[in-house]
Amino acid sequence: MLNGTGVKIFTGTSHPELAEIIARRLGLPLAKADVTKSGIGETSVRIAESVRENDVYIINTGCGAVNTSLMELCIMIHACKIASAKRITAVVPLFPYARQDKKDKSRAPITAKLVANMIQKAGCDHVITMDLHASQIQGFFDVPLFAEPSSILYIRTHFDLQNVVIVSPDAGGAKRATSIADRLGVDFALFHKERKKANSVSRMVLVGHVKDKVAILIDDMADTSGTLCLAAHHLTEAGVAKVYAIVTHGILSGDALENIEKSVLEKLIVTNTLPQKENQAKCSKIEVIDIGPVLGEVIRRSHYGESVSKLFHEVPY
Repeated sequence: MLNGTGVKIFTGTSHPELAEIIARRLGLPLAKADVTKSGIGETSVRIAESVRENDVYIINTGCGAVNTSLMELCIMIHACKIASAKRITAVVPLFPYARQDKKDKSRAPITAKLVANMIQKAGCDHVITMDLHASQIQGFFDVPLFAEPSSILYIRTHFDLQNVVIVSPDAGGAKRATSIADRLGVDFALFHKERKKANSVSRMVLVGHVKDKVAILIDDMADTSGTLCLAAHHLTEAGVAKVYAIVTHGILSGDALENIEKSVLEKLIVTNTLPQKENQAKCSKIEVIDIGPVLGEVIRRSHYGESVSKLFHEVPY
């Protein structure tokens, strides 16, 4: 818990619920800021209390109207900077445009880097984010966190580890899934998938033994959930007893909720880096892990200059 001296926590409009959880964890009220939008869609921000020589944390995640959330964040950072804040940290659980992290074809932009530059130029000193889509873009940020400890705690408390196999739905996520499997001391399997176009999987090949096991699919995000549902179907054909999925960012766009409800998945477990109440109301298979305490503890440690690395391996209480 913080004593409140010299610390201000602001939130944008993208995920005020998570900001409240973090503020409660720290024992601080949310600082006052008015965020409004004009008739033509321009964002206006007014910081309603002094931030002079304060350590400022601004919480806004990349969901819903992503471009609006990003502009809100940049404008709030700039507003605090010119109001003489001592240090400004952006807390962005889901980083916008994180999937556009490489030049995969000619004349393609690396938009994740552009967004990182925008936030820095606005006046941000540090960025705290959660489970970036690809490890190479960790270099853009100061504190890239992982939901792995929270996922491991959930698996330990909800499953019999003797029957569990951790499965990566693609080769790109193999490192993330093997890390969890190694720490739990369980078996690992993965899918090799081929895409004809983005968000559309054409073929999946399972590598590993899963028969009669409880399979847990691990991924960083679920967008349309096509990959997860297809992987779950193939796992069932391969003879698993049950299939669950744990993902950090539950974007769940398009027909994702309908696909999950119809799929053989027992549950889709997501964190609350994005608002999930509406999704839970529409789909009975969705369960949420709260990462508010982790982000709250990072803010506390960051403010007092303590090590954050401990949080890569364990969940704070």
